[in-house]
Amino acid sequence: MKQIICVLALCVTALLAIWLVTKPKCEGTAAEQSSVVEAIKSRRSIRAYKDTPVEREKLQLLAECGVLAPSAMNKQEWEVRIVDSKEWIDGATATYLKAIEGTGKADYMLKPGFKNIFRNAPAVIFVAAPEGVFAGENVGCLAQNIMLAATELDLGTCFLGSAQMIFAEPAMQSHLQSLGFSEGYKLRYALAVGYPDESPEAKPRDMTKIKWVE
Repeated sequence: MKQIICVLALCVTALLAIWLVTKPKCEGTAAEQSSVVEAIKSRRSIRAYKDTPVEREKLQLLAECGVLAPSAMNKQEWEVRIVDSKEWIDGATATYLKAIEGTGKADYMLKPGFKNIFRNAPAVIFVAAPEGVFAGENVGCLAQNIMLAATELDLGTCFLGSAQMIFAEPAMQSHLQSLGFSEGYKLRYALAVGYPDESPEAKPRDMTKIKWVE
């Protein structure tokens, strides 16, 4: 009996030691410890990327995080396309710049260090959805999931609403069609993805927009 008690005591002691080593630190509030909250605070819009390719496993994970977003009545009316082909990205860039030459439409992008029309990123995630009452809300949630997951993976992103205008150009139709969206699905935006080559400061946020209603 004494031997059994000693063995049990040793087991309890070992388990306690493991718990003490692995238990979460209790510094700060629960919100301050959350990696999600930290990702929200750390996220930035990145417009300068390293030439380092993004691992396909990470791009796949980002897309999967996106489609885990909530959607109205869980219809999941969205489609996601991932492009990491430099040939495709450079080809789309050349086609667009030629199509709008002299119009000034791309002046906001044509800065020192310009590489491509997707804010210089080595990878792009395109999102499409059909017309619908909640289409904007649905794909908005999807985008935020991707951007926060990217921050957690030390990747940078930039939300490109301009993708709608870029691919509305007649010359860009072949590139748009190559994305293979289903009939009735409209391109909503693109997300530039890559390893950041800049560390911009957070822009001010107006917290007075928040009001309590008693």
